Amino acid sequence: MAEEITFNHAPVLLEEVLEGLDIKENGSYMDGTLGGAGHSSEIAARLGEGGKLYGFDQDATAIEVSTRRLEKFGEKISIHRSNYRDAVSILKSEGVTGVDGILLDLGVSSYQLDTPERGFSYQHDAPLDMRMDQRNPLSAAEVVNGYDEMQLFRIIRDYGEDKFAKNIAKHIVKARAEKPIETTFELNEIIKAAIPAKMRAEGGHPSKRTFQAIRIECNKELEVLTDALTEMIDFLRPGGRFAIITFQSLEDRIVKNAFRDTVNPCTCPPSFPVCVCGKKSKGRLVNHKPIISGEEELNANSRAKSAKLRVFEKCKE
Repeated sequence: MAEEITFNHAPVLLEEVLEGLDIKENGSYMDGTLGGAGHSSEIAARLGEGGKLYGFDQDATAIEVSTRRLEKFGEKISIHRSNYRDAVSILKSEGVTGVDGILLDLGVSSYQLDTPERGFSYQHDAPLDMRMDQRNPLSAAEVVNGYDEMQLFRIIRDYGEDKFAKNIAKHIVKARAEKPIETTFELNEIIKAAIPAKMRAEGGHPSKRTFQAIRIECNKELEVLTDALTEMIDFLRPGGRFAIITFQSLEDRIVKNAFRDTVNPCTCPPSFPVCVCGKKSKGRLVNHKPIISGEEELNANSRAKSAKLRVFEKCKE
């Protein structure tokens, strides 16, 4: 069954997320990245008769699996197939005015990584895809074969933070001039040829950064995150909490800066004795440093290695 095979991993930083959200028995919560409902099933289990959980995911399989896992909670659960960027507008259209907690787990799901035909992993030979939402017209193949050399260079440099971005982009353009690049292993070989042998031997998998960059571009991940944060913060009820798990530095930087600017939005020069800009803080940081997995979780789940959790609390009044 899909539930047992494709979403059988433990949710990352589960106890820390539950503590961070400070779940109220009759509160309402939003999980913007349902996945296999690992976090959501535990949130729902803590809700009373007046509690509500709204779940969102753009992946059709995630919706199917999470719906099945959460059906035992009955009317406490409301599930939507949608990118989390649209979650607030969808809930507002249904008459929901706010929630007591929001969770975003920004990692690629085990299902997506471990299903070869999805084309997310450089470990499996499969068609280049990488779309989190199969309805999205922009696949990895479109990026690799359709973007010009400068666009590829900028994506690999900015989203993959790869110092060999220029050479990788050059090799991709040269290879596709002979024939379209269609599979993950074809792209692997091109990337490998663009990186000096010494660096390949010293570093991790040579394709890791480029695959990350192309995936981010296909799914507009950083744009979606940036667009959603302020709206989600404003959608929190007084005292509500926003928990976000990131897995790479680009995402974590966006979250860190957004939370910081929300806590301290003052734009007055440091030399001013008092604030005159009129911008008021919307809340506080629950944890000033990101929460990371402990040794026990890291030993049990290698994918928790790069996870960072940040939690923001809306002003109570």
